[in-house]
Amino acid sequence: MKKGTINVQTENIFPIIKKFLYSDHEIFLRELVSNAVDATQKLKALAAMGKVKDELGDLTIQVVVDKDAKTIKVIDRGVGMTADEVEKYIAQIAFSGAEEFVKKYKNKSAEERANLIGHFGLGFYSSFMVSDRVEIFTKTYKKGGQTKAVHWECDGSPEYILEETDKSDRGTEVVLHINDDSLDYLENSKIEQLLNKYCRFLPVPVQFGMKTESVKTGEKDKDGNDKYETVEVPNIINNTNPIWLRKPSELKDEDYKKFYRELYPMVFEEPLFHIHLNVDYPFKLTGILYFPKIQQNVEVRKDKIQLYSNQVFITDNVEGVVPDFLTLLHGVLDSPDIPLNVSRSYLQSDSNVKKISNHILKKVADKLAQLFKKDRAGFEKKWDDIKVFIEYGIISEEKFYEKAKNFTLLKNVDGKYFTFDEYESLIEENQTDKDKKLVYLYTTDAEKQYPYIEKAKSKGYDVLLMDGVIDSHFVNHLEQKFENARFVRVDADVISKLIQKEETAESKLKEETKEALKKLFSKFLSPEFTVVFEVMDEQEMPATITETEFMRRMRDMSMLGGGMNMMGALPDSYNFVVNENHPLIVKLNEEKDEKLKEELASRIVYSAKLMKDMLKGEELTKFVNTYVESLTK
Repeated sequence: MKKGTINVQTENIFPIIKKFLYSDHEIFLRELVSNAVDATQKLKALAAMGKVKDELGDLTIQVVVDKDAKTIKVIDRGVGMTADEVEKYIAQIAFSGAEEFVKKYKNKSAEERANLIGHFGLGFYSSFMVSDRVEIFTKTYKKGGQTKAVHWECDGSPEYILEETDKSDRGTEVVLHINDDSLDYLENSKIEQLLNKYCRFLPVPVQFGMKTESVKTGEKDKDGNDKYETVEVPNIINNTNPIWLRKPSELKDEDYKKFYRELYPMVFEEPLFHIHLNVDYPFKLTGILYFPKIQQNVEVRKDKIQLYSNQVFITDNVEGVVPDFLTLLHGVLDSPDIPLNVSRSYLQSDSNVKKISNHILKKVADKLAQLFKKDRAGFEKKWDDIKVFIEYGIISEEKFYEKAKNFTLLKNVDGKYFTFDEYESLIEENQTDKDKKLVYLYTTDAEKQYPYIEKAKSKGYDVLLMDGVIDSHFVNHLEQKFENARFVRVDADVISKLIQKEETAESKLKEETKEALKKLFSKFLSPEFTVVFEVMDEQEMPATITETEFMRRMRDMSMLGGGMNMMGALPDSYNFVVNENHPLIVKLNEEKDEKLKEELASRIVYSAKLMKDMLKGEELTKFVNTYVESLTK
């Protein structure tokens, strides 16, 4: 038996490791199983080169929990280690990495500390977060010489024991003696949960205990049906050959749907379509991204893409690895060019990661363009479900806009779809104002704004449906992108004023009578209304309520931002627009009976409010009662 001391200057480094190194203790299992996978993969590689003469046999990695003994074991049949290798890789390299880590990062933030494990070879020492004592039993694959099995033991101090031991098989067994603060890791359900999270796609089988399965006995019952019996079989946690590693030509659409159900067993709607990524140069990247259906009234989750490095789970927070708008997608990305343990700031600054992000953006844009070109009708059917991705991408990524502008669709209230160029051609002749600007009319609520939509359509104008969750931002963005164009909500102003090209008829009201009518209407309007007069066609409504496009957009943006903005709460501000030439307004102006005149003015006000969906409470009751009385008379 040999006793040794790890040559470190930092006094009793283990408490520092436990306190500072890992924000998430559970990753000890990921690190130990990953080490076991590495040892197994090295053995396979050596065997392929003819350097291992023995039969490899079963290479399944075992994870064993003994609640009574308070131990967790991770057992592999990989390359194993000699006594010299244990001293080198466990007692020297890894621990010097720990010391370097403490010196460099002791005063850094928790996130920076927790995500730099891989940079210092500290994976094995994560076991001391949950253990009072750790043992290693290992035997190398090598033959002859100093190749006896060895036992290494350490209790969390710089001292360790290294001695020969009996072990018949090659490979390594790591035994964790769990401390009293971490006894929940001795629950089978907890360990299985962690294995499913971190190890579900590792390239070497990982077994955790046994499970029962029904299998055919080979016999038939009296009705000729197969007989089954319940047997115990190894509980293999992982799928060692996930479909993202296979060639797309080998796969069918059902294979992708099946894998989606494997990834998200609690998501019941199938994805709209998928993108299979397979890049070898200038970086290596594989993966599958799915476009899910997104409900507009449901908050979108951004933690559905899982990031792997050589099939080892890293994180489901992929901000910085994929463009922000694509974090709405589901799926898997796997790249050995992304280290296992990285900080978010590292992801955002690493040149390889930036290349990967740009490539994913390009692949998604190319796939959408291909779908649009190949089957436009099918693309239109999917549009309402995918438009939030595309609009978000256009708003947030200039590179994406340049590609997406050719397949992005605008939908009108009649359910017809147009590309940007097609829609410009549609409205160019009829919806160009006197300043030579194209006027894009739109509605955010086809039911509430129905009267305004119908009025616009009666004049031959087309109205876009922009009722999506981010359409208010999208409208602002398009207005900046399109030359000589403006977007106006259909109820924002009087239609005839909006797109007038010639002067309308003269007013039938004199200036002095307008002032009297303004005072009359103001009796039935609250202070946020301003009475204005417009010369319009007789066929227009006698009065209309409008809100300036600018003020309404500012209020919408304020509400999207949580109801606050830099200027505080924006006040309501509406125009009560009186049609100077409407016969009812002319009649009101000429009416001598003051009581009848007030009654008529109130009905005009209430009618305008009703059309704007602003008639509520007492005013609505009065209006209905008056209407019923008129029917009775």
